Amino acid sequence: MKLLARVACCTLVLIIGVILAPVPNAPDPAAAQERVVKIAGVGAMTGVIRGFGINSKAVLDMVVDEINAAGGVKLADGTRAKVVTTFQDERCNAEEGISVVRKLASEDWLVMIGPTCSNVAEPLFGILQRKVGDAGDSGLQFPIFTDTAIKPGLAKISEWSFRNVPHEPTMYTHLFKWLKEKHPDLKTVYGGVETDFAHSNANWGVMEAAAKAAGFEVLGVEKWLLADTEFSTQVGKWRRAKPDIVAVSSHPFTLCGTLREMKRQGVKPKLMVGLTSSATLETMVACGPEAEGLIIPTGFAPVTPEAKRVAKIVAEKYKGNVDIHSAAVYENMYILKKVIETSGVEAKSTTVAQDRKRLRDGLAKVKEFDGLLGKVTRLDDRESQKPYVFAVAKTSDWAVLHDPR
Repeated sequence: MKLLARVACCTLVLIIGVILAPVPNAPDPAAAQERVVKIAGVGAMTGVIRGFGINSKAVLDMVVDEINAAGGVKLADGTRAKVVTTFQDERCNAEEGISVVRKLASEDWLVMIGPTCSNVAEPLFGILQRKVGDAGDSGLQFPIFTDTAIKPGLAKISEWSFRNVPHEPTMYTHLFKWLKEKHPDLKTVYGGVETDFAHSNANWGVMEAAAKAAGFEVLGVEKWLLADTEFSTQVGKWRRAKPDIVAVSSHPFTLCGTLREMKRQGVKPKLMVGLTSSATLETMVACGPEAEGLIIPTGFAPVTPEAKRVAKIVAEKYKGNVDIHSAAVYENMYILKKVIETSGVEAKSTTVAQDRKRLRDGLAKVKEFDGLLGKVTRLDDRESQKPYVFAVAKTSDWAVLHDPR
């Protein structure tokens, strides 16, 4: 019996030892967990200007699929990680946008692309830490790389905010100067603006200053709201003033409303100038015939092989359009890929804060990159200096009127 007891005891000890002993080459569950790079998109998916958010999401989906199909992103230790995204609706509302971004920042998203609206971007950048490393500033330490919100100068609000948008003062100054050279007989400009939209308001100031600097007389400006549908009074004033040029700083919905009213009243200025954001397929679909001859400076046109390729894929497979705003999503994603691969990003659950800082610092070091329209220069204020062309509405499509690149 004693012998049997000793054998049983030894057997039990052996079994316990086998159970507790480490298995050679067994994967650590934490290490074995697949790592992903989480990039959030934020844009207007509802409301009058939802088309911009829808197009940004389409391009984001396209470029992420392309990056992942090519093997994903290389991390600091050589691991290759897939890119995972979400796309949240900011509704072109500041409070909504801030709420969305606070939630994203509280989770493990590394960086955000967006938002659509300047009236969201401006207060949103204000909740970020203003100066990197300021221990007395409790603002969010979360990098934002904007594709669409275009009101000039917003990136200077925070060192965590970056933008890749065209510089409208440069484009409109050049456009009005060029128009004056090409049409020296034209003397007067009359404007129109959506007064309740930050970008439209800011850009009318840009248009007015550019027109005056080029030697045009600005007769005045008519005003309306983003959701307005009645423009007879404003267009009636244009009809009576008979300006040589009508310059409209409004988005496709109200732009088309004013153009249809101009047709109804027989208002035919010698030239029409529009807002950058209206150089889109949405305008052509809504009022292509009425927009004939409309001139707009834009940071995107399918005039390079890569621009044509991307525009074709996005339209056919993702049912979206590449335009002055959504084109930047493609550019931003490839910039982020390069920065992630060269700045030591680990994409671990324990390194979110460090990875955000690495990403931010890497973005700040980017000096130039190849954009869809050509070389883009990054400026010290975290803005872009982008190439552009002058587009003209022609037979319900956009054509290049002048290419100053």
